[in-house]
Amino acid sequence: MRQIRITTADGPRRRWALAAAVLPLALLVTWDGVPGAGEAGGGGGQPDGGPATAQRATARPEGIMTRQEWGADESLRSGPTTYTGAVKAVFVHHTAHDDVYDCAEVPEMLREMYGYHVGRRGWDDLGYNFLVDRCGTIYEGRAGGLERDAYGAHTEGFNSDTVGVAVLGTFDDAPPPQAVLDAIARVAAWKLRSGVDPREHTQLVSTNDDSRFGEGEAVDVEVISGHRDTSYTDCPGDALQEALPAIRAEAARLRGDGAGAEPSGPP
Repeated sequence: MRQIRITTADGPRRRWALAAAVLPLALLVTWDGVPGAGEAGGGGGQPDGGPATAQRATARPEGIMTRQEWGADESLRSGPTTYTGAVKAVFVHHTAHDDVYDCAEVPEMLREMYGYHVGRRGWDDLGYNFLVDRCGTIYEGRAGGLERDAYGAHTEGFNSDTVGVAVLGTFDDAPPPQAVLDAIARVAAWKLRSGVDPREHTQLVSTNDDSRFGEGEAVDVEVISGHRDTSYTDCPGDALQEALPAIRAEAARLRGDGAGAEPSGPP
């Protein structure tokens, strides 16, 4: 199979931090921002062109913690959710928090991130569609993504027909727990449109000039890619990037795509 992967991370890591006074954690935590992912209040500025429901190969994973359950303040949202087409690719991110934290603190961590994305970045909602903690719990991120495909603000130029899954942590050196890899695979197996093999490649078209690729440029990416594959960032961390093949294989297994067989190559 011909591999076309862009994994160089020559750009600086872009991080922003809240004042330490508002953080409940022992250490100041930071997370990756996503410059150019969407205009303020616009959900990325794309039309509401997504179908009411997308054809799914697998059912929604059980146990996703909803926005209501983690305490999202819906009054912070500046408008209705924008939807996109059925998902062709999944982008994996890290939030750049410390790799070790108490999973009981995650709802508060998400509320802080949500407030930062809206209040400081000027977005209409939390940027990531879904988040995963180190214990393997999946959280609903951007509103509207449980039933339809919400247009996120997670990957510069490539938010159309994609979903962004962010893991709370950094994973520069420490490998992510198996529970994390399994949780990402479950989201991918569920969200990818029917007929897409998670181990294959797909073509996306850049919608702006804020990534490695110019507006209108067609780019061949792996169906499950890291943020760094299209953007100038270290995200999702070296160790998590190296774990993507295992995530692809597990997502294919969950979808019944014959994970033990060799992929046939790019479409």
